[in-house]
Amino acid sequence: MDEYVDPTRESFAAFRAIDRDGPIHMLNLVRFRDRAAYPDGREATGREAYAAYARESAPVLKKLGGRQVWLGRFEHMLIGPEDERWDAVFIAEYPSTDAFVAMIRDPAYREAVKHRQAAVLTSRLIRLEPLPPA
Repeated sequence: MDEYVDPTRESFAAFRAIDRDGPIHMLNLVRFRDRAAYPDGREATGREAYAAYARESAPVLKKLGGRQVWLGRFEHMLIGPEDERWDAVFIAEYPSTDAFVAMIRDPAYREAVKHRQAAVLTSRLIRLEPLPPA
């Protein structure tokens, strides 16, 4: 499984270039490392490190008007690569692209994201336009 932890410059530029006002939803699919990979060598599981990330980044998300709108537990891959499994699956809502960008530039978030980087083996972060159900 390929490792996808942080966006590339090109991917982030394309994300920012989407010219649409209003809220965005971010689908998060996350697979944890068995052992977190902290540069300072501290010991934690990937799940523990990700919990620290969630705890420390939540106030920044809330301050910017964001929230978690959906949470689920991965059970089975019906269509897709059989070796893909996800330890965390959720959708976060942000009032705008600018709010998401402000979050990742926030000093408290930059500190918290170190836990995410240590925790995550691979992930998918998919920007969505929220629409009403059919």
